Amino acid sequence: MGPYTILRFKPEISEPNGLKVLELSNTSIIVDASKYIEDLKQKVEKLNQDIATTQNPNPLPVVTVETLEKGSLLINVFSEKSCQGLLVSILEAFDELGLSVLKARVSCTDSFRLEAVGGKIQGQAESIDAQVVKQKVLQAIENWSESSEQE
Repeated sequence: MGPYTILRFKPEISEPNGLKVLELSNTSIIVDASKYIEDLKQKVEKLNQDIATTQNPNPLPVVTVETLEKGSLLINVFSEKSCQGLLVSILEAFDELGLSVLKARVSCTDSFRLEAVGGKIQGQAESIDAQVVKQKVLQAIENWSESSEQE
C-alpha cells in the first residue's frame, strides 16, 4: 500500500479457535482518508504549477545555423505561432553582420518558418561564423519579443 493505510483496524481479537478478527475504527478511516485527500490536493496543485511553468504562452522561436560548402550558412528559424514583424528584425540582423541572403523561403501564416541560405557580401575577406550568426539572430528575436510585448 501507499503512504496511507486508508483502513486502520482496532487491535486484533483472538478467537478461541485461533482465528483473528479485525474490527474497523470509523474515526481512523475518516482521519486517514482526509490526510490522503489533502495529499492528493497538494500533488494536483504542484502538477498544475509544473504545467504552467513548462507551457510558456510566448515561447521564443527555435534557431539553427549550419555551415555549408564555400562558407555559406543555412539558417532556420521556426515558431509555432505567427510572428508579425520578426522577419524584418532577422533581416536587419543579417545586414548588421554583413550577411547576404542568397536564397530564402518564408512562411508566416499560422506559424513562422524561415529557411535562408546566406553568405558573405562580395569583397568581404573573412567568412562568417555560424555561432556568431546564431547569437545575432537570437538577439534580434529577443529584441523583437520585448518590443512586441510593449505594443
